[in-house]
Amino acid sequence: MFIKDYISKDFPCFHLSDSIESAREMLEAFGYSHIFIKKSSHFYGALAKDFLYESDGPIKNLEHQIERFAILEDHNIIESIKLFYTFNANVVPVISKNEKYQGYITCEDVFQTFSKYPLFSETGAILTVETPARKYSMTEIANIVESNNSKFYGGFISFMSDEFIQITIKISTGNLASIDATFDRYDYRIVEKYYTDDKTDLLQDRLGFLQKFIEI
Repeated sequence: MFIKDYISKDFPCFHLSDSIESAREMLEAFGYSHIFIKKSSHFYGALAKDFLYESDGPIKNLEHQIERFAILEDHNIIESIKLFYTFNANVVPVISKNEKYQGYITCEDVFQTFSKYPLFSETGAILTVETPARKYSMTEIANIVESNNSKFYGGFISFMSDEFIQITIKISTGNLASIDATFDRYDYRIVEKYYTDDKTDLLQDRLGFLQKFIEI
């Protein structure tokens, strides 16, 4: 799942001397949230779509609005999720170690990649459980699920403080009542539970869990 395996190269990287109008036309054709800019031969930053409608002339007129974010081509695709969320972007530039623009990846690339894995692809229940921080153990949580003859597809820490931790997990839908009772017996509090067995809701299930993951 390395970034270099998902790079697209058909979206150009602009120069400060290029016109805002040409950048705007390109952005509208692709439907992306940002354009990318290089200075000399090195990546310089990204400019959000909204700013392209505030002025005309060269992109240099908007230089003060440029944000500096990108991901290295040898990083894991998981590391891009925070960038999409932080910069409200649907596209992220990819650069080399010497800061040369290599191309880009999109939020859709990430979604399609993760949607192949059971954590997102399987229909199941999504639970958020809370436990004191001192006794947190993902192994224990998985064991509670599996000891009730259910499948543990995966999970992540969705909130953490000095006092307690919340863990969001995806599990199969069997024996949910006994799983709830076991969590209660082990002093876990179920903060949130989402479950549907309607196949028409499967995409919503996947999107909801991915959104939780992105919001980490």
